[in-house]
Amino acid sequence: MAKMGSRKHLKRYKAPKSWPIHPKEDTWTVKPSAGSHSIIDSIPLTLVIRDVLKLADNAREAKRIINSGNVLVDGRVVKDYKFPVGFMDVIEIPKTEESYRVLLDRKGRLQLDLIEDSSAKLSKIVNKTTIKGGKTQLNLHDGKNVIIEEDDYKVGDVICLKVPEQEIVEAYPLQEGATVLVTGGKHTGELGTISEIIENKSTNPNTIIIKNSSNDEFLTLKDYAFVVGTDAPVISLLEVNK
Repeated sequence: MAKMGSRKHLKRYKAPKSWPIHPKEDTWTVKPSAGSHSIIDSIPLTLVIRDVLKLADNAREAKRIINSGNVLVDGRVVKDYKFPVGFMDVIEIPKTEESYRVLLDRKGRLQLDLIEDSSAKLSKIVNKTTIKGGKTQLNLHDGKNVIIEEDDYKVGDVICLKVPEQEIVEAYPLQEGATVLVTGGKHTGELGTISEIIENKSTNPNTIIIKNSSNDEFLTLKDYAFVVGTDAPVISLLEVNK
């Protein structure tokens, strides 16, 4: 029997819970290509076009739209119908003159938010490495990398990139007072302000205390915090996230 990782398709009931599709409508669904986002953090482009945006009645029509170069992700044309689209990716459909940002709702499902400005994308720094010439490579949450001359950033900070150029236009530090969107745990999709960052000296993960719009505070992992602004969100957010 072939291993799941080698299959070209995926049984719909085994699809990640982050996918906004019904598990019992069909037996099989599209499996994302290996790419910047993992399978549990992304949704294949075919499902975005057919199931989410309803621009196609079936997979064949969705593939035709994608193969014709009618879909851009982060400012670049994508023709792979299995291309993995994930959190904070920006999708453009030139023919409809509409653009969307991929967000998470309160149930951890990937959703599209209609936006007006598709020229910028928020990316979280998950690691940093020093490369040849003393330059720093920022490793981002979506698998992309940005090389910089001067390192003014920390892991956990979020940078605003001009797409498709990948130029840094702004930065939002992970610090007390920052506005964050929670990307994991039972508070997924909640928006709030960091009250305190708790750095554990043991092997336990670092945590943060977040205050929401109702002035209620909750504890979550520091890794779950995605900064979306300093005093207020710099991007539009889904109604369910507000």
